[in-house]
Amino acid sequence: MKHFKKEDTILLLIDHQVGTINFATNRPKEMIISRTKALARMAKALNIPVVLTCSMEDQMQGLLLPELKELLPGEYDSRIKRKGITNAWDDANYKAAVLKAANGRKNVIMAGLTNDVCIVYPSISMAEEGFDVQVVIDAGGSPTQIADDIAQQTWEKAGVRTTAINQLITEFASSWENEDGAKLIKILGEEIIPTFGKFN
Repeated sequence: MKHFKKEDTILLLIDHQVGTINFATNRPKEMIISRTKALARMAKALNIPVVLTCSMEDQMQGLLLPELKELLPGEYDSRIKRKGITNAWDDANYKAAVLKAANGRKNVIMAGLTNDVCIVYPSISMAEEGFDVQVVIDAGGSPTQIADDIAQQTWEKAGVRTTAINQLITEFASSWENEDGAKLIKILGEEIIPTFGKFN
């Protein structure tokens, strides 16, 4: 398993919208939001490029979460607004934005809503094109646990890895005592550790 480093990684947050979060009923909204915030903060702290995208934001999916607008204002303003294409990687504007932001980076962290529709297909498509993809499963969800389980099984069969927020952050922190580790443990302490015991 290749170890992800900040210099060779990009973060893709897909369809974390005020409407789509209501479709992810297999885990609490608060859990998804805390993990998504931690990802955004981690990327900002480590200078990892981020691309945001939304689908049909003028309909029931709604705008991206206000937390993303607050944490990543530039990325929010330049978000790719898709017209309903379910596999974001099939959207020419999105693909171009990702490739430009990646600038040759081949490691991809991906999370979004929902795992069974909006994440499974672009994660597989990117893996097929030579990217090493990790899906942060607890920064997203699905309408049912069955749907989430099937999505995970499907992307893993295609070579996409599944991770969770603590595992991912630890991957980037070679030591809690160096500069990056200190930044990351602060994020854990503010966004994740206070949620321990609240979610299964």
